[in-house]
Amino acid sequence: MNIRVGFGFDTHRLVEGRDLILGGVKIPHATGLLGHSDADALLHAICDALLGAANLRDLGFHFPDTDPKYKGVDSRILLADTVKLLRDRGWQTGNVDCTIVAEAPKLNPHVPAMQAVIAPLLGVELDAVSIKATRNEGMDAIGKREGMKAYAVVLITKIGSGQ
Repeated sequence: MNIRVGFGFDTHRLVEGRDLILGGVKIPHATGLLGHSDADALLHAICDALLGAANLRDLGFHFPDTDPKYKGVDSRILLADTVKLLRDRGWQTGNVDCTIVAEAPKLNPHVPAMQAVIAPLLGVELDAVSIKATRNEGMDAIGKREGMKAYAVVLITKIGSGQ
């Protein structure tokens, strides 16, 4: 088969004393996402979707949080390394469709900057990176502003397949 689809998901708690990084962009906010790396839930979800589509397990398998070399790592590096893993196996990204769920801050003003970071990392045009933001309407931990989550769906194609 020359095309595959993958799904990714990530979630992190919000804490004081951390920068809020989403889609490789630093977003002004009183709290940031907690994690071993920079905790960029959006890029982590994209990585998991890519890895899943290529049947290469998940982000934690390739970049474990038990490895000190990933402590505080910029998730743009994780995404670039994930894309390289796929390319080494003959796959390229077709497009990605993402949704970030967060009560605050307003993320829509930051979407173009996120797209500008993500597209070149994936090796695609800007219009192949869809990012949407929504709220959880006050429900559960996300709605209570205790965390954020991100979902991603990707299409990958075999390099040279003409798809």
